[in-house]
Amino acid sequence: MTSGGTGPLAGCRVVELGGIGPGPFAGMFLADLGAEVVRVDRPESVGEEGRGGAADVLNRGKRSVAIDLKHPDGREALLELVERADVLIEGYRPGVTERLGVGPDVCRARNPRLVYGRMTGWGQDGPLSAAAGHDITYIALTGALGAIGAAGGPPQIPLNLLGDFGGGGCYLVIGILAALRVAERTGVGQVVDAAIVDGTVHLLASTFAKLARGAWSDERGVNHLDGGAPFYSVYATKDGRYVAVGALEPKFYRRLLGLLELDVDPDRQQDRTTWPTLRELLAERFAQRTRDEWAALFEGTDACVAPVLGLTEAASHAHLAARGTVLAQGGVVQPAPAPRFSTTPPVAGGPASAVGADTRAVLSDWGVDGIEELFERGAVGTGPTGPPAPPHHDHRAAVQRGGPEAPSERNRS
Repeated sequence: MTSGGTGPLAGCRVVELGGIGPGPFAGMFLADLGAEVVRVDRPESVGEEGRGGAADVLNRGKRSVAIDLKHPDGREALLELVERADVLIEGYRPGVTERLGVGPDVCRARNPRLVYGRMTGWGQDGPLSAAAGHDITYIALTGALGAIGAAGGPPQIPLNLLGDFGGGGCYLVIGILAALRVAERTGVGQVVDAAIVDGTVHLLASTFAKLARGAWSDERGVNHLDGGAPFYSVYATKDGRYVAVGALEPKFYRRLLGLLELDVDPDRQQDRTTWPTLRELLAERFAQRTRDEWAALFEGTDACVAPVLGLTEAASHAHLAARGTVLAQGGVVQPAPAPRFSTTPPVAGGPASAVGADTRAVLSDWGVDGIEELFERGAVGTGPTGPPAPPHHDHRAAVQRGGPEAPSERNRS
Protein backbone atom coordinates (compact mmCIF):
# COMPACT_ATOMS: atom_id res chain seq x y z
CA MET A 1 0.00 0.00 0.00
CA THR A 2 1.05 3.60 -0.56
CA SER A 3 0.91 6.79 1.43
CA GLY A 4 -2.48 7.93 2.68
CA GLY A 5 -4.23 9.51 5.66
CA THR A 6 -4.01 9.03 9.39
CA GLY A 7 -6.79 6.51 9.99
CA PRO A 8 -6.55 2.70 10.07
CA LEU A 9 -6.57 2.54 6.26
CA ALA A 10 -3.71 5.02 5.85
CA GLY A 11 -1.72 4.02 2.79
CA CYS A 12 -4.64 2.41 0.95
CA ARG A 13 -5.41 3.79 -2.51
CA VAL A 14 -8.92 3.49 -3.89
CA VAL A 15 -10.20 4.27 -7.39
CA GLU A 16 -13.96 4.74 -7.51
CA LEU A 17 -15.91 4.91 -10.75
CA GLY A 18 -18.54 7.58 -10.28
CA GLY A 19 -22.01 6.34 -9.40
CA ILE A 20 -24.85 6.91 -6.95
CA GLY A 21 -26.03 5.45 -3.65
CA PRO A 22 -24.24 2.63 -1.83
CA GLY A 23 -21.04 2.72 -3.91
CA PRO A 24 -20.38 6.36 -3.01
CA PHE A 25 -21.23 5.61 0.61
CA ALA A 26 -18.65 2.82 0.63
CA GLY A 27 -16.12 5.24 -0.82
CA MET A 28 -16.90 7.78 1.90
CA PHE A 29 -16.55 5.06 4.52
CA LEU A 30 -13.12 4.01 3.26
CA ALA A 31 -11.99 7.61 2.92
CA ASP A 32 -13.10 8.45 6.46
CA LEU A 33 -10.96 5.53 7.63
CA GLY A 34 -7.89 7.06 6.02
CA ALA A 35 -7.81 5.67 2.49
CA GLU A 36 -6.94 7.96 -0.40
CA VAL A 37 -9.98 7.77 -2.65
CA VAL A 38 -10.00 9.15 -6.18
CA ARG A 39 -13.33 9.46 -7.94
CA VAL A 40 -13.41 8.99 -11.69
CA ASP A 41 -16.09 11.19 -13.25
CA ARG A 42 -17.28 11.71 -16.82
CA PRO A 43 -15.84 14.86 -18.45
CA GLU A 44 -19.35 15.84 -19.58
CA SER A 45 -20.48 16.01 -15.95
CA VAL A 46 -18.17 18.96 -15.25
CA GLY A 47 -20.23 21.74 -13.71
CA GLU A 48 -23.07 19.41 -12.77
CA GLU A 49 -25.27 21.07 -10.17
CA GLY A 50 -24.91 19.79 -6.63
CA ARG A 51 -21.48 18.31 -7.16
CA GLY A 52 -18.66 19.57 -4.97
CA GLY A 53 -18.68 21.73 -1.87
CA ALA A 54 -19.66 21.09 1.72
CA ALA A 55 -23.21 19.95 0.91
CA ASP A 56 -21.90 17.07 -1.22
CA VAL A 57 -21.36 14.95 1.90
CA LEU A 58 -20.81 11.60 0.19
CA ASN A 59 -17.95 13.17 -1.76
CA ARG A 60 -16.20 14.72 1.23
CA GLY A 61 -12.43 14.60 1.19
CA LYS A 62 -12.21 12.96 -2.17
CA ARG A 63 -10.38 14.16 -5.23
CA SER A 64 -12.13 14.06 -8.59
CA VAL A 65 -10.59 13.25 -11.96
CA ALA A 66 -12.51 13.55 -15.24
CA ILE A 67 -11.67 10.65 -17.56
CA ASP A 68 -13.46 9.61 -20.74
CA LEU A 69 -13.51 5.82 -20.47
CA LYS A 70 -14.83 5.53 -24.03
CA HIS A 71 -11.61 7.10 -25.30
CA PRO A 72 -8.75 4.57 -25.71
CA ASP A 73 -6.30 6.91 -24.02
CA GLY A 74 -8.80 7.53 -21.23
CA ARG A 75 -9.11 3.81 -20.59
CA GLU A 76 -5.36 3.52 -20.49
CA ALA A 77 -5.12 6.42 -18.03
CA LEU A 78 -7.58 4.65 -15.74
CA LEU A 79 -5.67 1.38 -16.01
CA GLU A 80 -2.49 3.21 -15.03
CA LEU A 81 -4.28 4.41 -11.91
CA VAL A 82 -5.47 0.84 -11.33
CA GLU A 83 -1.88 -0.39 -11.47
CA ARG A 84 -1.12 1.86 -8.50
CA ALA A 85 -4.33 1.21 -6.56
CA ASP A 86 -5.29 -1.31 -3.90
CA VAL A 87 -9.05 -1.16 -4.54
CA LEU A 88 -11.43 -0.31 -7.37
CA ILE A 89 -15.13 0.30 -6.72
CA GLU A 90 -17.79 0.29 -9.42
CA GLY A 91 -21.57 0.36 -9.18
CA TYR A 92 -22.83 -0.26 -12.72
CA ARG A 93 -25.03 -3.01 -14.05
CA PRO A 94 -23.28 -6.32 -14.71
CA GLY A 95 -21.22 -6.23 -17.89
CA VAL A 96 -20.87 -2.45 -18.21
CA THR A 97 -17.25 -2.18 -17.08
CA GLU A 98 -16.40 -5.19 -19.25
CA ARG A 99 -17.84 -3.39 -22.29
CA LEU A 100 -15.80 -0.34 -21.38
CA GLY A 101 -12.65 -2.44 -21.26
CA VAL A 102 -12.05 -1.95 -17.55
CA GLY A 103 -13.68 -5.07 -16.15
CA PRO A 104 -12.14 -7.17 -13.39
CA ASP A 105 -10.15 -9.46 -15.71
CA VAL A 106 -8.48 -6.55 -17.48
CA CYS A 107 -7.82 -4.60 -14.30
CA ARG A 108 -6.48 -7.56 -12.35
CA ALA A 109 -4.25 -8.52 -15.27
CA ARG A 110 -2.63 -5.11 -14.81
CA ASN A 111 -2.62 -5.40 -11.02
CA PRO A 112 -2.99 -8.95 -9.62
CA ARG A 113 -3.33 -7.73 -6.02
CA LEU A 114 -6.25 -5.43 -6.88
CA VAL A 115 -9.49 -5.83 -4.92
CA TYR A 116 -12.29 -5.17 -7.41
CA GLY A 117 -15.43 -4.16 -5.51
CA ARG A 118 -18.73 -4.44 -7.38
CA MET A 119 -21.89 -2.87 -5.96
CA THR A 120 -25.28 -3.78 -7.40
CA GLY A 121 -28.83 -4.22 -6.21
CA TRP A 122 -29.53 -7.72 -7.56
CA GLY A 123 -25.99 -9.10 -7.85
CA GLN A 124 -23.76 -10.05 -10.76
CA ASP A 125 -25.93 -13.01 -11.76
CA GLY A 126 -29.48 -14.29 -11.41
CA PRO A 127 -32.70 -13.63 -13.38
CA LEU A 128 -32.95 -9.98 -12.27
CA SER A 129 -29.25 -9.07 -12.47
CA ALA A 130 -29.69 -6.83 -15.52
CA ALA A 131 -32.84 -5.08 -14.27
CA ALA A 132 -32.98 -1.57 -12.84
CA GLY A 133 -34.03 -1.06 -9.25
CA HIS A 134 -33.80 1.02 -6.12
CA ASP A 135 -33.61 0.36 -2.40
CA ILE A 136 -37.37 -0.09 -2.06
CA THR A 137 -37.56 -2.79 -4.74
CA TYR A 138 -34.53 -4.66 -3.43
CA ILE A 139 -35.72 -4.81 0.17
CA ALA A 140 -39.25 -5.69 -1.00
CA LEU A 141 -37.98 -8.89 -2.57
CA THR A 142 -36.02 -9.92 0.53
CA GLY A 143 -39.01 -9.86 2.89
CA ALA A 144 -37.54 -7.03 4.93
CA LEU A 145 -39.94 -4.36 3.68
CA GLY A 146 -42.92 -6.64 4.23
CA ALA A 147 -41.96 -7.06 7.88
CA ILE A 148 -41.95 -3.34 8.69
CA GLY A 149 -45.13 -1.51 9.59
CA ALA A 150 -48.19 -1.53 11.82
CA ALA A 151 -50.54 -4.49 11.99
CA GLY A 152 -53.21 -4.23 9.32
CA GLY A 153 -51.39 -1.39 7.58
CA PRO A 154 -49.10 -1.16 4.56
CA PRO A 155 -45.33 -1.74 4.74
CA GLN A 156 -43.42 1.32 5.93
CA ILE A 157 -40.37 2.54 4.02
CA PRO A 158 -37.27 2.76 6.26
CA LEU A 159 -35.73 5.57 4.16
CA ASN A 160 -33.02 3.92 2.04
CA LEU A 161 -31.02 2.95 5.11
CA LEU A 162 -31.77 -0.77 5.13
CA GLY A 163 -30.96 -1.60 1.51
CA ASP A 164 -28.65 1.01 0.02
CA PHE A 165 -26.48 1.68 3.01
CA GLY A 166 -27.01 -1.21 5.42
CA GLY A 167 -27.30 -4.20 3.10
CA GLY A 168 -25.37 -2.50 0.31
CA GLY A 169 -22.60 -0.02 1.09
CA CYS A 170 -21.64 -1.47 4.46
CA TYR A 171 -21.36 -4.99 3.04
CA LEU A 172 -19.22 -3.72 0.18
CA VAL A 173 -16.85 -2.16 2.72
CA ILE A 174 -16.75 -5.37 4.78
CA GLY A 175 -16.02 -7.41 1.66
CA ILE A 176 -13.29 -5.03 0.53
CA LEU A 177 -11.58 -5.08 3.92
CA ALA A 178 -11.66 -8.88 4.04
CA ALA A 179 -10.27 -9.12 0.51
CA LEU A 180 -7.54 -6.60 1.33
CA ARG A 181 -6.49 -8.83 4.22
CA VAL A 182 -6.13 -11.78 1.84
CA ALA A 183 -4.25 -9.65 -0.71
CA GLU A 184 -1.80 -8.51 1.96
CA ARG A 185 -1.09 -12.12 2.92
CA THR A 186 -0.96 -13.64 -0.55
CA GLY A 187 -0.37 -10.80 -3.00
CA VAL A 188 -3.51 -11.85 -4.88
CA GLY A 189 -6.65 -9.75 -5.06
CA GLN A 190 -10.17 -10.84 -5.96
CA VAL A 191 -13.61 -9.63 -7.03
CA VAL A 192 -16.11 -8.68 -4.31
CA ASP A 193 -19.71 -9.10 -5.50
CA ALA A 194 -21.77 -7.02 -3.05
CA ALA A 195 -25.51 -7.13 -3.74
CA ILE A 196 -28.12 -5.24 -1.75
CA VAL A 197 -30.43 -8.26 -1.74
CA ASP A 198 -27.69 -10.45 -0.29
CA GLY A 199 -26.72 -8.00 2.43
CA THR A 200 -30.31 -7.24 3.40
CA VAL A 201 -31.14 -10.92 3.82
CA HIS A 202 -27.94 -11.34 5.85
CA LEU A 203 -29.11 -8.55 8.16
CA LEU A 204 -32.28 -10.59 8.77
CA ALA A 205 -30.33 -13.45 10.40
CA SER A 206 -31.80 -12.85 13.85
CA THR A 207 -35.32 -12.54 12.44
CA PHE A 208 -34.98 -15.80 10.53
CA ALA A 209 -33.76 -17.46 13.73
CA LYS A 210 -36.85 -16.25 15.59
CA LEU A 211 -39.06 -17.42 12.75
CA ALA A 212 -37.48 -20.87 12.84
CA ARG A 213 -38.16 -21.38 16.54
CA GLY A 214 -41.69 -20.02 16.39
CA ALA A 215 -40.89 -16.76 18.12
CA TRP A 216 -41.75 -14.62 15.09
CA SER A 217 -44.95 -14.44 13.07
CA ASP A 218 -44.50 -13.69 9.38
CA GLU A 219 -46.81 -10.67 9.43
CA ARG A 220 -46.38 -7.02 10.31
CA GLY A 221 -46.90 -5.38 13.65
CA VAL A 222 -47.56 -8.43 15.83
CA ASN A 223 -44.06 -9.28 17.06
CA HIS A 224 -41.87 -8.05 19.88
CA LEU A 225 -39.55 -5.96 17.70
CA ASP A 226 -41.95 -4.57 15.10
CA GLY A 227 -44.26 -2.58 17.35
CA GLY A 228 -46.53 -5.48 18.16
CA ALA A 229 -45.53 -5.46 21.82
CA PRO A 230 -46.85 -2.38 23.68
CA PHE A 231 -43.60 -2.14 25.64
CA TYR A 232 -41.62 -1.86 22.38
CA SER A 233 -43.47 0.81 20.48
CA VAL A 234 -43.88 4.54 19.80
CA TYR A 235 -46.39 6.79 21.56
CA ALA A 236 -47.72 10.28 20.87
CA THR A 237 -47.21 12.93 23.52
CA LYS A 238 -49.26 15.93 24.59
CA ASP A 239 -47.58 18.23 22.08
CA GLY A 240 -48.09 15.91 19.11
CA ARG A 241 -44.55 14.56 19.19
CA TYR A 242 -43.42 11.04 20.05
CA VAL A 243 -41.41 8.94 22.47
CA ALA A 244 -39.92 5.53 21.75
CA VAL A 245 -40.30 2.77 24.33
CA GLY A 246 -38.06 -0.30 24.32
CA ALA A 247 -38.55 -1.92 27.73
CA LEU A 248 -38.13 -5.52 26.60
CA GLU A 249 -36.45 -7.06 29.64
CA PRO A 250 -38.52 -7.57 32.83
CA LYS A 251 -36.34 -5.29 34.96
CA PHE A 252 -36.59 -2.49 32.41
CA TYR A 253 -40.33 -3.05 32.09
CA ARG A 254 -40.74 -2.76 35.86
CA ARG A 255 -38.79 0.51 35.79
CA LEU A 256 -41.03 1.81 33.00
CA LEU A 257 -44.20 1.02 34.95
CA GLY A 258 -42.79 2.58 38.08
CA LEU A 259 -41.84 5.87 36.46
CA LEU A 260 -45.20 6.03 34.71
CA GLU A 261 -46.95 5.22 38.01
CA LEU A 262 -49.11 2.57 36.33
CA ASP A 263 -50.85 -0.06 38.43
CA VAL A 264 -50.02 -2.98 36.15
CA ASP A 265 -48.82 -6.46 37.10
CA PRO A 266 -45.24 -6.64 35.72
CA ASP A 267 -45.25 -10.42 35.87
CA ARG A 268 -47.82 -10.54 33.06
CA GLN A 269 -45.59 -8.68 30.60
CA GLN A 270 -45.58 -11.55 28.09
CA ASP A 271 -49.28 -12.30 28.44
CA ARG A 272 -50.55 -11.22 25.04
CA THR A 273 -54.13 -11.07 26.25
CA THR A 274 -53.14 -8.02 28.32
CA TRP A 275 -51.42 -6.18 25.48
CA PRO A 276 -54.41 -4.29 24.03
CA THR A 277 -55.30 -2.85 27.45
CA LEU A 278 -51.66 -2.11 28.24
CA ARG A 279 -51.23 -0.25 24.96
CA GLU A 280 -54.26 1.90 25.76
CA LEU A 281 -52.89 2.69 29.23
CA LEU A 282 -49.48 3.63 27.86
CA ALA A 283 -51.00 5.78 25.12
CA GLU A 284 -53.21 7.59 27.62
CA ARG A 285 -50.37 8.23 30.04
CA PHE A 286 -47.87 9.48 27.46
CA ALA A 287 -50.50 11.86 26.09
CA GLN A 288 -50.54 13.67 29.45
CA ARG A 289 -47.12 15.34 29.07
CA THR A 290 -44.99 16.78 26.31
CA ARG A 291 -42.24 14.83 24.67
CA ASP A 292 -39.51 16.86 26.33
CA GLU A 293 -41.13 16.49 29.74
CA TRP A 294 -41.07 12.73 29.34
CA ALA A 295 -37.50 12.90 28.05
CA ALA A 296 -36.42 14.75 31.17
CA LEU A 297 -38.12 12.16 33.39
CA PHE A 298 -36.66 9.11 31.66
CA GLU A 299 -33.18 10.34 30.68
CA GLY A 300 -30.45 8.27 32.27
CA THR A 301 -32.86 5.66 33.65
CA ASP A 302 -33.10 1.99 32.68
CA ALA A 303 -36.69 2.30 31.48
CA CYS A 304 -35.43 2.42 27.87
CA VAL A 305 -37.45 5.45 26.79
CA ALA A 306 -36.13 8.14 24.46
CA PRO A 307 -37.59 11.13 22.63
CA VAL A 308 -38.09 10.73 18.90
CA LEU A 309 -35.95 13.53 17.49
CA GLY A 310 -35.78 15.13 14.09
CA LEU A 311 -32.49 15.16 12.21
CA THR A 312 -31.62 18.73 13.16
CA GLU A 313 -32.64 18.12 16.77
CA ALA A 314 -30.50 15.00 16.98
CA ALA A 315 -27.42 16.93 15.90
CA SER A 316 -27.62 19.10 19.00
CA HIS A 317 -28.57 16.44 21.55
CA ALA A 318 -26.21 16.54 24.53
CA HIS A 319 -25.09 12.92 24.22
CA LEU A 320 -24.32 13.07 20.50
CA ALA A 321 -22.65 16.45 20.96
CA ALA A 322 -20.46 15.12 23.77
CA ARG A 323 -19.26 12.25 21.58
CA GLY A 324 -18.93 14.37 18.45
CA THR A 325 -21.19 11.94 16.61
CA VAL A 326 -22.50 14.70 14.34
CA LEU A 327 -20.26 17.42 12.96
CA ALA A 328 -20.73 20.59 10.98
CA GLN A 329 -18.45 21.31 8.07
CA GLY A 330 -18.88 24.43 6.01
CA GLY A 331 -22.19 24.93 7.76
CA VAL A 332 -23.42 21.49 6.68
CA VAL A 333 -24.48 19.04 9.39
CA GLN A 334 -23.19 15.53 8.66
CA PRO A 335 -22.09 12.33 10.38
CA ALA A 336 -18.66 12.02 11.90
CA PRO A 337 -16.56 9.01 10.85
CA ALA A 338 -17.46 5.73 12.54
CA PRO A 339 -16.47 3.47 14.20
CA ARG A 340 -13.77 4.81 16.52
CA PHE A 341 -10.21 3.59 16.93
CA SER A 342 -7.94 4.00 19.94
CA THR A 343 -4.64 4.59 18.12
CA THR A 344 -5.54 5.45 14.51
CA PRO A 345 -8.52 7.80 14.75
CA PRO A 346 -10.29 8.49 11.46
CA VAL A 347 -10.86 12.06 10.33
CA ALA A 348 -13.61 13.40 8.10
CA GLY A 349 -12.24 14.92 4.93
CA GLY A 350 -12.76 18.46 3.72
CA PRO A 351 -15.43 19.66 1.28
CA ALA A 352 -15.83 17.66 -1.91
CA SER A 353 -13.93 18.76 -4.98
CA ALA A 354 -15.77 19.89 -8.09
CA VAL A 355 -15.92 17.34 -10.93
CA GLY A 356 -12.53 17.06 -12.58
CA ALA A 357 -10.91 19.71 -10.40
CA ASP A 358 -8.07 17.38 -9.41
CA THR A 359 -7.40 15.59 -12.70
CA ARG A 360 -3.96 17.02 -13.32
CA ALA A 361 -2.86 16.77 -9.69
CA VAL A 362 -3.97 13.16 -9.24
CA LEU A 363 -2.41 11.95 -12.49
CA SER A 364 0.82 13.64 -11.48
CA ASP A 365 0.77 12.38 -7.88
CA TRP A 366 0.09 8.83 -9.03
CA GLY A 367 2.90 8.92 -11.59
CA VAL A 368 0.88 8.70 -14.81
CA ASP A 369 2.96 9.58 -17.87
CA GLY A 370 2.02 11.82 -20.80
CA ILE A 371 -0.48 13.96 -18.89
CA GLU A 372 -0.45 16.88 -21.33
CA GLU A 373 -1.03 14.54 -24.26
CA LEU A 374 -4.05 13.09 -22.48
CA PHE A 375 -5.55 16.56 -22.17
CA GLU A 376 -4.72 17.41 -25.79
CA ARG A 377 -6.43 14.26 -27.06
CA GLY A 378 -9.54 14.83 -24.97
CA ALA A 379 -9.06 11.64 -22.98
CA VAL A 380 -9.18 13.53 -19.70
CA GLY A 381 -10.64 16.85 -18.63
CA THR A 382 -10.64 19.30 -15.81
CA GLY A 383 -13.39 21.19 -14.09
CA PRO A 384 -13.56 24.57 -12.42
CA THR A 385 -11.43 25.12 -9.38
CA GLY A 386 -13.49 23.62 -6.59
CA PRO A 387 -13.12 23.76 -2.84
CA PRO A 388 -9.52 23.13 -1.83
CA ALA A 389 -8.75 19.44 -1.57
CA PRO A 390 -7.17 18.13 1.64
CA PRO A 391 -3.37 17.81 1.66
CA HIS A 392 -2.09 14.83 -0.36
CA HIS A 393 -1.30 12.85 2.78
CA ASP A 394 -4.84 13.19 4.12
CA HIS A 395 -7.29 12.61 1.30
CA ARG A 396 -10.75 11.50 2.33
CA ALA A 397 -13.40 10.92 -0.28
CA ALA A 398 -16.63 9.38 -1.45
CA VAL A 399 -18.82 9.31 -4.49
CA GLN A 400 -22.32 10.47 -5.28
CA ARG A 401 -23.26 10.95 -8.91
CA GLY A 402 -21.77 10.67 -12.36
CA GLY A 403 -19.69 7.95 -13.99
CA PRO A 404 -18.58 6.87 -17.42
CA GLU A 405 -21.96 5.57 -18.60
CA ALA A 406 -25.29 7.19 -19.23
CA PRO A 407 -27.82 6.77 -16.40
CA SER A 408 -29.55 3.94 -18.27
CA GLU A 409 -26.35 1.90 -18.00
CA ARG A 410 -26.12 2.19 -14.23
CA ASN A 411 -27.38 -0.59 -12.03
CA ARG A 412 -29.42 2.00 -10.17
CA SER A 413 -31.49 4.47 -12.21
